Amino acid sequence: MRNIVLLSILLFLTSFSTTKTGSTYSLTVEVNNSRNSEGVIQFALYNEDGSIPDEKYEKHYRILKGTITEGSSSVVFTDLAPGTYVINILHDENVNGKVDKGFILPVEGLGFSNYTSLGLTNRPKYSKASFELTSDMKIEVKVIYM
Repeated sequence: MRNIVLLSILLFLTSFSTTKTGSTYSLTVEVNNSRNSEGVIQFALYNEDGSIPDEKYEKHYRILKGTITEGSSSVVFTDLAPGTYVINILHDENVNGKVDKGFILPVEGLGFSNYTSLGLTNRPKYSKASFELTSDMKIEVKVIYM
């Protein structure tokens, strides 16, 4: 009988702690005002400092692609643990999954969470682009054309 009581208490405490620490959230990411509806918007989610910039998209935590309708696209990342994240978007007009460049600058649109402009003096940094996910969240990322 004593073993049953101890087992019951243990199961109760385990289920309580799992509920507390096992919470996951969803992150909805929107992009508006792309210059056209060609291709897709690629949404890359990062969760490690030093992982951006990532031109070849090799260091992402998760990646999704969204169709573009009337210049807008959105995706939902689900089952995310609380933590620090960064979003990097690419208006991948030719759907090749990489940043295409002209002479030096990208010819397709890019964007990062918390950035409204990009340039040689305003390169993306994890610390500036990051945000804390502590509940279900919705953010908009600006697409920037050079």
